[in-house]
Formats: sequence, structure tokens, C-alpha cells
Amino acid sequence: MKFTKLSLVAALAVSSAFAGGDIAPAEPVVVEAAPESAFEVSANLAITSNYVWRGMTQTANSPAVQGGIDLGYKGFYLGTWGSNVEFGDTANNLEADFYGGYKNEIAGIAFDIGYIYYAYPNESDAFNFDELYVGLGYDFGMVGINGKYSFAVDSNADTTDYWEVGGDIELPMEFTLAASYGDYDEVGTNYLVSLSRSWGKFEFSVAYTDFSSDASSIYDEDHIIGTVSTSF
Repeated sequence: MKFTKLSLVAALAVSSAFAGGDIAPAEPVVVEAAPESAFEVSANLAITSNYVWRGMTQTANSPAVQGGIDLGYKGFYLGTWGSNVEFGDTANNLEADFYGGYKNEIAGIAFDIGYIYYAYPNESDAFNFDELYVGLGYDFGMVGINGKYSFAVDSNADTTDYWEVGGDIELPMEFTLAASYGDYDEVGTNYLVSLSRSWGKFEFSVAYTDFSSDASSIYDEDHIIGTVSTSF
């Protein structure tokens, strides 16, 4: 939700001149538009049939309710996002992410540089980890492409680097087809294909994801996911 102050134009009412009974119009008074605030606040909410991250379910193939809030100022941003999770033999049932960075574009090429911290409150520091990331994107009009590299930061979870590339294309009837491929170093690879469409303030999407484990095929996963989301 972007805070914007609307311009207001006010006209002074006419006054009566007693001589001859004429009505003399007054000069209009224009109130200058207030400058638009550079601060931006936005929020998002989603319900999904399965929270899948980098191809791997985070809710044991169960639904999730997710949401976040973001603050922005001239390209700089801070935000937080959360979701319920389910890892089976742990007491943890919540993921809370905190992130910040800077995004802009140069010669039509969008870039995003930032930091994210993944926190699992009920597991103390056992599961927590963080990453630095760099993303690039370019919009050709009906087709867009993007890429992102996430650098693992030292953590108790002993995480590794991750990269992904993707793209999307506008289809008839306002549908969007998107696809991505990612490689999680020493963990596995994944790909995703999704079809989405917006109706009013809501976006509906259906996606297929596939994960191939580097350790053993017994850890491979594939999922069909339905999601309804909105932002404001």
C-alpha cells in the first residue's frame, strides 16, 4: 500500500456586487498538490496447499497460511514474512524470515541485493541460517527473465550456496506461465512450472515442482500446489 496524498483544486465561491446587482466571479484559488511520500508500505497474505521451498516440502505435504509486510524507501527495503511449517520429529511449527536490501534498475536491467535471515523460534539456533543474495532481471514486454544467486553465510545449520534462473510469459486471457530451475549445492536440484491469473485483488496459481536429491533418490520429491494470494 503506497501512501499518496491526492491533489485538491478549490474554487472560491462568487461574491455579490450590490451596484447594479451584478455578480462578479472571484479568482480561483489552487491548492498545490502535496509531495508524494517516498515511503512505501505493503503487505501480502497467501493460503497454499503445500509450502514448498526449493523443491522440498516444509509442511509435510500439508497446507500453509503465510503472510508478510514490507517497508520501502527509494529502493531500500526491509521486510518480514512467516509461515507455519512441519518437520515431523521437531517441536518447530513456525518459520519467520527477516530481510533487507536495495533494488533498482540500470539500463532496463533490474537488480536486487540483500540479506535474509531464516528463523525457527521453537528450535532456538539449531535450524536458523542466513544468506546474502544478488538477483537480476529483464522485462522484454510479454516475456521476462530473471536469475538469483544466494550465498550461504556461516550458520549452525551448515547451509550451502543456491542459484536459480527463471522466466515468465504472458498468455491470452491474462494468464501467466512461469518456470524456474535451481541448484542447491550438495543438496539437490529442482524445477517449477506454474500457471497463474489475477482476479480483482486475488491471484490464483497452480504449480508443479520436482526435486532431485544429491544424496539419494529416496529423498526425491514432486508436488502439485494450489495457491491463493493477495497483496495490499
